[in-house]
Amino acid sequence: MAFDTFDEGIVPGGMRSKYEIRILICYLLNSIKEPVSKEIIVDSICEESLANYFETSSCFDDLIEKGNIIEKGTDGDVKTYTVSENGVMIANQLDTILAYTVKEKAYDCAINLLAQKKKERENSVEIVKTDMGYNVNCKISGGNLDLLSFSIFAPDMPQAQIIKKNFYDNPTNFYKVILAMLTQNKESVCEALESLL
Repeated sequence: MAFDTFDEGIVPGGMRSKYEIRILICYLLNSIKEPVSKEIIVDSICEESLANYFETSSCFDDLIEKGNIIEKGTDGDVKTYTVSENGVMIANQLDTILAYTVKEKAYDCAINLLAQKKKERENSVEIVKTDMGYNVNCKISGGNLDLLSFSIFAPDMPQAQIIKKNFYDNPTNFYKVILAMLTQNKESVCEALESLL
């Protein structure tokens, strides 16, 4: 198979042809089984260094133009896409062309990115600059109800970003620890602290 893409930043065994990239995009959309943004698909391929970002983005657009991917709606203000019947056929008939490890890495990354987006939708972090530093406002939602919200001071932006990242990594643990401490339920406190270690 001829290489027809830029290969900057691609790991050995990564994809160096537009043909393979298009197949992987159809495979991912077919495997995920729910509408997702272009960003999720492109990032899931590029975060694993399986293909060049610009080539992957271009291949995604080509698949839309050819009707293999169709717009399905929006998630907030971001367009979401799904695979068309033609795209499903491509995914099913040609997925054996792709190495198993390539498909597995891209799929796992896509699922992780979807989970992260879901956490960010259900929970929010806002960093607000103050005269003394930054207030990091965190909120945990449960459906239509705010379960917990709190604000914590960070002296600088790097520390505020660390708080934001750690909160998004496991908002459930934050909730359990704070609830356990406030209710002074010793068993819950021990369980919550064990989960941190």
